[in-house]
Amino acid sequence: MPKYTLTINQKKFNVQTDAGTPLLWVLRDNLGLTGTKYGCGEGICGCCTIHVDGKAERSCTLNVEDIGESPITTIEGLAENPDHPIFKKWIDLEVSQCGYCQPGQIMTLAAMLEQNASRKEIDDAMDSVLCRCGTYHRIKKAVDELAEEKL
Repeated sequence: MPKYTLTINQKKFNVQTDAGTPLLWVLRDNLGLTGTKYGCGEGICGCCTIHVDGKAERSCTLNVEDIGESPITTIEGLAENPDHPIFKKWIDLEVSQCGYCQPGQIMTLAAMLEQNASRKEIDDAMDSVLCRCGTYHRIKKAVDELAEEKL
């Protein structure tokens, strides 16, 4: 079994796993970083969104051997700053209901805001993360307020 060295949330991890293992399962099963959720396994729903080199990526479609030395940030890494504006807004507006999609929602929005994306790019990216319990109106309100503050 091959060994991989990954930089996740600014820490180095050595992982031994089969080539072709999706990064999602390395994060969850090998490293215990369970904030990244499994939804569809095909990169469609967005629950498994993480940052690779600062870009939002679907971890269920990334194989561990394709990461190389690219730094990875998970929801746990973002949550190291409890004063992060997204977390504060999510709490202030009571965005979460079941919470399952929220790591994907937050990680997608964080990457878009960090990249100074246009309002249309933000909306398009957020539309690609599915919310099964239907809190879209609260998510949208938080996105609108954060985008307004950032743009």
